Amino acid sequence: MSQQPNVLLLGPPGAGKGTQSANIADEYDVPHVTTGDALRANKDMQTEHGTPRSFMEAGELVPDPVVNEIVAEALGDGEGYVLDGYPRNEEQVAYLADITTLDVVCLLSVSESELVDRLTGRRVCTECGANYHVEFDQPDEEGVCDECGGELIQRDDDTEDTVRERLRVYHETTEPVVEHYREAGVLQEIDGEQSPSAVWDTLRATIDETI
Repeated sequence: MSQQPNVLLLGPPGAGKGTQSANIADEYDVPHVTTGDALRANKDMQTEHGTPRSFMEAGELVPDPVVNEIVAEALGDGEGYVLDGYPRNEEQVAYLADITTLDVVCLLSVSESELVDRLTGRRVCTECGANYHVEFDQPDEEGVCDECGGELIQRDDDTEDTVRERLRVYHETTEPVVEHYREAGVLQEIDGEQSPSAVWDTLRATIDETI
């Protein structure tokens, strides 16, 4: 099997998928494909259902058929990838199975209370977008970005009510995806409550054993 694996990384908001996907991309020299990035990079791509831009500018969810085509374009014909944020429902699971073969499917498992702590404590730089945390990753000066000196704020979608709603939507829509891969016998569960470096060590060992 290729040493540039096709990796699917699953987990709720706040589980650390972005951090660990970046590690996978660096370690195995594969692209990090997220739905959001893929949509932004291909927002004017014509599909039979319209362009992603037409839905995004109207403030509407981009429908599955459009998302599917964009993800297929993003995966391309290259060797390997780490896919983060897709598939989000069982219809997308079926589409993904038609266009590619997954080598590794990993779930970052984190309790809801830990997720709420992580997400409500996140602070983001208004200038450069750097992320900090009030407990786990504090800047040198409170409220000021180490990178550029910009102001650090709590995003609207990081308030507790919003976070709990995001987690409710995740459980409702995406947990069936997790169950699909679990029942298929291919899901590898990683304890996402370890330190980021320990999560990475476990994840890398899991991928290496699988490929």
